[in-house]
Amino acid sequence: MRYIKGIEREQTILFPESIDDYVGDDNLVRFINAFVDTLDIVKLGLTYSQPKETGRMAYNPSSMLKLYIYGYTQRIRSSRRLESETIRNVEVMWLMEKLTPDFKTIADFRKDNIDSLKKVFREFTLLCKKMNLFGKELAVIDGSKFKAVNSKAKCFTKGFLKSEIKEIDAKIDKHLKEIETIDREERNTRKIDKKKLESSIKEIREKREEVEQMLKRIESGEIEQISKTDKDSRMMKQAGGGYKVSYNGQISVDSKHHLIIDIDVTNEGNDLNQLSNMAKKSKEIMEDENKEENKDNNKKKEEDKFKVVADVGYHKGEEIAKCESADIACYVPSPQRSPNERAGRYGIDDFKYDKDKDLYVCPANEELTFRGTQKRDDNELRKYECSKCKQCTQRDKCISSKGNKVIKRSQYQEALQTVRQRCKENRDIVKRRGQIVEHVFGTMKEAIGYGGGFLLKGLEKVSGEFSLIALSYNIKRVQSVLGVITMIEILKQLQ
Repeated sequence: MRYIKGIEREQTILFPESIDDYVGDDNLVRFINAFVDTLDIVKLGLTYSQPKETGRMAYNPSSMLKLYIYGYTQRIRSSRRLESETIRNVEVMWLMEKLTPDFKTIADFRKDNIDSLKKVFREFTLLCKKMNLFGKELAVIDGSKFKAVNSKAKCFTKGFLKSEIKEIDAKIDKHLKEIETIDREERNTRKIDKKKLESSIKEIREKREEVEQMLKRIESGEIEQISKTDKDSRMMKQAGGGYKVSYNGQISVDSKHHLIIDIDVTNEGNDLNQLSNMAKKSKEIMEDENKEENKDNNKKKEEDKFKVVADVGYHKGEEIAKCESADIACYVPSPQRSPNERAGRYGIDDFKYDKDKDLYVCPANEELTFRGTQKRDDNELRKYECSKCKQCTQRDKCISSKGNKVIKRSQYQEALQTVRQRCKENRDIVKRRGQIVEHVFGTMKEAIGYGGGFLLKGLEKVSGEFSLIALSYNIKRVQSVLGVITMIEILKQLQ
């Protein structure tokens, strides 16, 4: 049979004289090498960036950084796997100049340079900005859950601990009854069983004391959950259903080439408190340095404002108000309609607020006057009530209860109303959200392996690893937009 034949294994062959011949001009490692060489490793604060004259020589931190960036772009994150790549992967041999650090050295570099890794991500973001890869017109903010190094069995919530105490008490009662039975029967053959039961009760009571201490910490408000393996991780509801011990990764994505502008990691289970932080940081990065005069302007026009869009999970009055006061135009849809609106009755938009008189006017042209204030969390609500509802001919269209119509106005209502109206007038912007950001998270999770998660523990270290994941996404994205050769040429021009 006719097949293409390979070379005999014993046959002597001539390899190229230089390892450089094995790496093409359009190979990504050439850009990684060029990019890292442009960084000021002393300014970034990388370990051993200023080597000492005495003691054993350290590996160049630039080489270690190149290894990690390459690894994350190729779905290789384990320090042991990176170690093996240095002795079998020609691309890594070229990149590392045939250096072969052991896995402990590789792992320590990532662990000891968390803040520096965040700065490296920022440096590449600024490079993309210089390359004019950001449109600066619209940023999409979203969050997704990434698995932590902590199992469910090692994560304790208030409800779980209470049920655990009940189960422990039931076990103790069961063992005590068995001991009573043994004592009544007074059988010598059961004495060994009694000693075992007493020992078991002692162990169970010690466990109960430990569980009680954890429950006291949660009930005191010191902490919401207790995770034993990774103390900063939390049990979070997943998008597809179910719960996992996770972190909440936040990103803002530019609409032009879908590049990540900025990132953050939190252990809060929802996105309610993340909008203003992500929006302000993204605006700061995207603003042009030569437009200092904009800082002195009182208010920008609507079309000149930095625009951010997020899903309904970010709808919180305080966060939206912070964005609006910072000249950031938010596009955040309101939550599902109220029960009255779903039943076909008047909604809040049908009641007009008179700011000068501080009252609402209903569709029947009756006034809802101010009746007092109340606190809900950190939000101050002003209560307005109509006194003529009983005689109103439109009552059935307004309320279903026996009392008068009451409206509670948030202190952030003006900002919420502005955003609500803006979303109605620009539905196309709201619809673009998913097209811009959803695939970014999909790509990032595919790169670390679906079902996988972070390799490091603790919020601070996880933030550093998330920077590496986001950096690898951005590098691969720019590669698909420009190509490696063009990336290197632009980098040289900028230098």
